[in-house]
Amino acid sequence: MVTKRSGDRVPFSRVSISSGVVAASKGRPVSAEEIEQLVTDIEDAMRLTGPEVSSEQIGVAVLEGLRQVDEVAYVRFASVYKGFDDAADFQREITLLTKATEPKRH
Repeated sequence: MVTKRSGDRVPFSRVSISSGVVAASKGRPVSAEEIEQLVTDIEDAMRLTGPEVSSEQIGVAVLEGLRQVDEVAYVRFASVYKGFDDAADFQREITLLTKATEPKRH
């Protein structure tokens, strides 16, 4: 089961996760196999978490996975998931993404 932000409980839906990842990846060089693997990894991780997870846990897992697969798809998903309102939201997320993926300097 998945607990939504509203408090509603709904059955876990692999299709919902896949739809979100496909939409975020549209027009990007992300293969169907990469999407399938990402969705499988998320589903497996959520099963290990327990019989009930939050939509937030799923959203964070999708973001983490997309960050590894395609940064543009990551930002697209983040814009919907985090409810971006303006360009500053995109800039902030890109800054966070750049910091998270930039190699450490010694």
